[in-house]
Amino acid sequence: MQVAILMTHVAIAIALVVLILLQQGKGAEAGAAFGGGASQTVFGSRGSGSFLAKFTGLLAAAFFATSLTLAWFASQAGEAPEAGIPDAQLIEQQNAVPTLDDGGGDVDNAAPALEESGD
Repeated sequence: MQVAILMTHVAIAIALVVLILLQQGKGAEAGAAFGGGASQTVFGSRGSGSFLAKFTGLLAAAFFATSLTLAWFASQAGEAPEAGIPDAQLIEQQNAVPTLDDGGGDVDNAAPALEESGD
């Protein structure tokens, strides 16, 4: 669920950047070079201004909603970790496991010596 919301959040962020860059500023005629005059016939007689502004506002609201949802997921993840650092009891149990060095005082671990030949 969290991954799906994160992917949606990234897609909305990219769409917001594109929409903001497409919008024509107040009194700026640079948008006409990229088809600003033809957009009036596609989006209606008022042009693309109101359509793009409304759609940008809608995407901004969705961006804030996904941001808050991801923040809520992050705060919930801090309370009960699903994986990662093990409990202290598990670490103590692993430390209590005997090793080869422990309790081997009565066992002879010396390697046999090779006999020298008398040649």
